[in-house]
Formats: sequence, structure tokens, C-alpha cells
Amino acid sequence: MRSLALLSFFVLTASLSAQQPPYDVFPAADPPYYRVRYEASTQPGELIFPVNYTVWVPPGVKSVRGVIVHQHGCGEGSCKSGLTGAYDLHWQALARKHECALLAPSYEQPEKADCQMWCDPRNGSDAAFQKALSDLGAKSGHPELAKVPWALWGHSGGGHWAGGMTLLHPERVAAACLRSGVPMLEANPARPTIKIYTLSEAVAGVPIMCNLGTKEGVTVKEGRFAGAWASNETFFTAVRAKGGLIGVSVDPLTTHECGNQRYFTIRWLDACLTARLPEKSGGALKPMPTKNAWLAALLGTEAVPAAKFAGEKDKAVWLPNEAVAKAWEVYVKDTAVPDTTPPPAPTGLQVKDNVLTWKAKADLESGLAHFIIERDGKEIGTVPEQPKNPFGRPVFQGLQYSDTPTNPLVEMIFTDKAPEAGKKHTYRVIAVNTVGLKSE
Repeated sequence: MRSLALLSFFVLTASLSAQQPPYDVFPAADPPYYRVRYEASTQPGELIFPVNYTVWVPPGVKSVRGVIVHQHGCGEGSCKSGLTGAYDLHWQALARKHECALLAPSYEQPEKADCQMWCDPRNGSDAAFQKALSDLGAKSGHPELAKVPWALWGHSGGGHWAGGMTLLHPERVAAACLRSGVPMLEANPARPTIKIYTLSEAVAGVPIMCNLGTKEGVTVKEGRFAGAWASNETFFTAVRAKGGLIGVSVDPLTTHECGNQRYFTIRWLDACLTARLPEKSGGALKPMPTKNAWLAALLGTEAVPAAKFAGEKDKAVWLPNEAVAKAWEVYVKDTAVPDTTPPPAPTGLQVKDNVLTWKAKADLESGLAHFIIERDGKEIGTVPEQPKNPFGRPVFQGLQYSDTPTNPLVEMIFTDKAPEAGKKHTYRVIAVNTVGLKSE
């Protein structure tokens, strides 16, 4: 089977390189961004696809405490979307808070090639990932990247990868969120290239969130992705039976696309990283606290403190605390997770020849939707003019299918086309998050 996959790969790609579409258009990796790329290998057991890894290291951090991995899904479209993952301002807000690097791989998989050849870490992507951490550590001046814990998020095949890495290296994983894809624990005769995993006792200590759309087999039982729920249910049941700290969050609006998952997922990861990361880089992960946990019935919509849960606890959705449980209740109802915190105010505003440029950080809870431009106290425009996102709340950077910014990246720039001649204007830029709150 592997020889067939290799043959398919070489027939489809021939002379594929970083300069070949669709993997030839990606943002520059100037500090605080760093990138490494590896060619495909022909050695047995090694990665048969080229891959590049881009990492963002929060400026000013002397020693990173962890690595947050944003892993795209299968297919050419999803793979190329990984090129912008490290540039996502919302995910950077999470990384910045916890002094973590944000890393996004982009596997150069041809459209019809077997995705298992990268999304199963045992087929070479585990080794390539860990090599990248070492090489990026050297490039960035942060050699600790090779040793610090991981927080893993993955979509579809990326969920399979993130889950697989959790099962293979539970001692390294602070938390894992698996969107629409999980590692397989039972053989599927219809898909013989998928190798099954076994669960170790150590997996029970890793907080895991299974996240998928309701139209992936929960309420809609037919269609391309209808089998996702059965796989998720099997995985959840097996991990929970071992006492695992695992939950399920069903998006009530979507199929396989990521929708508004980030507004719950980032809060869940925030709680897990707060609890588990060592105070200083190089320390061991802390055990995940369980005394404040809340539980909910599988596919239910209400959560209660664990002590008050009346059902079978070893079959219940596990949530780390009340704040996350309340966000979960809203998410599984309509995804409209609330927020009362305004985004940070933009900084570094410069005006040259009527062109405004600035810098901004995203709101951890709700990201960035757009910017309002004021001249002399009056609104004269917005950036983007019409923020769009076909998969959920409109966001400043836009979103691709695997939850990454659109490419090329949207810039923080605005041209005042109607300034008053001879008058010195005063400009202001206001950030607006995705629930409509404005920076102060």
C-alpha cells in the first residue's frame, strides 16, 4: 500500500517544489516569523510530501513556555491554507498571553494523494515536526522550542494528526482540540490505509476537546462527512472510559467547515494552558485540575458542577470549569459566545501622504472584525470596507476553510481620498471585535 502511495505521489507531483502552485504564494517570514522547509523523502517511513513550517514568536519573550500548533486539514486547498496559520492575529493573542510560539505547518500534498501519508504522524510527519522545532529554535534564537509542551489544534485530517500526536506523546501535550477529525481506534475495512491506535493510561491526563459540525452525522446522517460523528463518539467513549478529561462541542450551524469554533476553542485552550503550563520554560506540565470540573450529557446542552451531575459520569462531557462550561452552553446552542471585553486600542499610527498605517493586537475572546477610521472626530471609512467570512462571523483577516487568514494577508492601511487642502487633520483608528465592541 505504501508503494502505491509513493507511486501516486511521484506521478502527480513530478517536479513539485516550493515555487510550484499552489504552494508558491505565502507571506514573508521576517522576524518575529521564521520558516523552514523540507523536501519530500524517498526513504521508507519518512514523509513523502514536501512541507514547510512557519512559527511566530511573541516579540519580547525571552524564553517560550510552549508551542501552539494550528494544523490544517487534507487536500490541496486546506494544505495551502496552512501557509498563513502563524499570521492569525486571534491565535497570536492566545500565544502571546501564555508566552507560547504559534506554529503552522503546510504539507504540500497533491489533491488526489493519500492524506494518511502525512496526517498519520507515524508516516513521517511526527519526525519532521520535531526536526522543525529544533531547526526553528536555532533560527529564532529560541532553542527551547524543541523541548517545551505543545497545545494542538487540528481540522479534519489535522484533527487526526493532532489526536495521533496526543496518543503518541501524551507527556508533551498540554491540551488538544480536534475539529472534525480524530485518530481511529477501530479498523475500517473501507479505508485500509488508516492504521489504528491504542490508548495508553497517560492519555487520560490530557484535556481533549472533540469539536465537529452537527451536519457531520449528529443531526444530518447523510453526505460526505456524515461518518465523522461515529468516529468522534467512538474516540470520546474510549478516552472517557479511561477517566480521560475529554469533551465534545457540537457546532449547531455547520458541516465540515470550522464556522465560529474559535470563539469557544480559544477560551477552552486558554483555560487548559493557564492550568497546565509550567511557570518557567523548561518545567514539567502540571496535572490538569479536576476539582472545579463541570459535566454535561453527551450531545446535551446544559452543564452542571461534576458533583451535581445525575447521569453516568464516565460517559459525560468533561469541561474544566464554570466559565468554560457557560461558554460551551452558548456555543452548542447558537455559537454566539458572548464577550464584554473591548479589543486593545491600535498603536503606532502613522500618516504619510494621506496614507494611514498602524499596528493592532486582537482581542483574546473575540478577535478582530474591522477598524473604524476617524478624521477630526468623524468616521470616514472602515478597514476592510466590508469584512467577510463565508464560514462564520466576519473577521478582519478573513478566514479560509481550515480556519486560517486569507492569502495575501489583509493589511492595516487606509488612504484618505478627500483630505482638506492645507489643513492638518487629526486621525484616529478604532478596533472593533467580532461582537461589536470598540477599543477605548
